[in-house]
Amino acid sequence: MVRRLLVVGLTAVVVGALAGWLWAVVTSLPGYTVQSDGGAATTERGLTEFIVADVVFAGIGLVVGAGLAIVAWLWYGRRLGAWTVPMTCAFVLVAALVCWQVGQLVGPHDFSDRLDGAALGQSVPIDLRLRAPSAFATWVLGACLTLMVITAVARDRDEGRPLRLPWTVDR
Repeated sequence: MVRRLLVVGLTAVVVGALAGWLWAVVTSLPGYTVQSDGGAATTERGLTEFIVADVVFAGIGLVVGAGLAIVAWLWYGRRLGAWTVPMTCAFVLVAALVCWQVGQLVGPHDFSDRLDGAALGQSVPIDLRLRAPSAFATWVLGACLTLMVITAVARDRDEGRPLRLPWTVDR
């Protein structure tokens, strides 16, 4: 059992690192344009695009959370029963934290240094960072929704047929 938990934990770290790389590569960040007076400005549209990194992080999190939930269910879901949910949520949060850190490491950072070295008229993208910590919740949401669907359609070991839902009518 411990070996399986370590494998799923290591999987969460590796998947989180790959997701962080994907987050850094896919996210299109707005930038500030260097002006002739030495200042930098962005457009109103650029200001609204500051949340793009959060949206991409959340979207990746829904998919990764669902994938890790499937892996967790296959590896230890039937053995642990209800304990599968908090353990999966813990692994998904580990993946989200790794994604966040790897994405910030791989993506653009040190905005002020890049802006200082920019030429006149050059657009300098903002740093890749998470501005809405609530984006972590989408990772857990993806995992929990997946676990709910799996448990709703999973076969009952005793009867060998899909579990009967409370609102279904026998015919």
